[in-house]
Amino acid sequence: MNTYYIIMSCMAVMAVIVFVALFSFKAGYGYLSSSNWGTKISNKTAWVLMECPAFLFMLYYTVKFARSGADTGNSNVVLYIMAGLFLLHYFQRSFIFPLLMRGKSKMPVVIMLMGLIFNTLNAYLIAGWLFVEAPAGTYTIDWLLSPQFVLGTIVFFTGMGINLHSDYIIRHLRKPGDTKHYIPRKGFYKYVTSANYFGELTEWAGYAVLTWSPAGLLFVIWTFANLGPRAKSLTAKYEEEFGEEYKKLHKKYLIPFIW
Repeated sequence: MNTYYIIMSCMAVMAVIVFVALFSFKAGYGYLSSSNWGTKISNKTAWVLMECPAFLFMLYYTVKFARSGADTGNSNVVLYIMAGLFLLHYFQRSFIFPLLMRGKSKMPVVIMLMGLIFNTLNAYLIAGWLFVEAPAGTYTIDWLLSPQFVLGTIVFFTGMGINLHSDYIIRHLRKPGDTKHYIPRKGFYKYVTSANYFGELTEWAGYAVLTWSPAGLLFVIWTFANLGPRAKSLTAKYEEEFGEEYKKLHKKYLIPFIW
């Protein structure tokens, strides 16, 4: 087994461990912020440092592949499109999302570092699959008309739209200078506590389908392992702060009508 598949296997095991651990150890940032995670830095700075390695690594790998002129037996157009979708998400997440943040909240350095490591490894696995490990003939130009690519791309952009709209709702719950907490109720927040997470999960489920790859599948598993327990913890936090007002809304944690 080569290094690529060893790392993938380790990441799969770690996803299970993280999923279980996060039900006991709540990541202390955002609405769940606490003083138990040590030194903190600006939320905006932390998000840039945490997310941009995924963008930069994928960009580096894509440019390196383009300059190499290597023939993998797959369509370069298809590979660039799939890499481009990954880059689109992480450009927004690394350089636009932080600029739109309001308030002066902070993120623990240790959480930022864990996110940075995960994003780097994930970019390595996705890029490694696209440009090295994908068997020759997997991604011919006809892949762009395949059911997997068409459906996956629709789901990907649907999830991105839900994620962006949900972030917009959260940002506009407060007026400038207001520090109170409010219950988000619009959009998919009618159905789940964490509509932004639902959008991200949907997005990466779409990416797993459009690439039809083990790396894409592992990414969506990791996304759920990380966001699922946090969505449950956020629900408990809302119920603690708002009591029956929140409980009577009967929202699911993350996936509308299911969980």
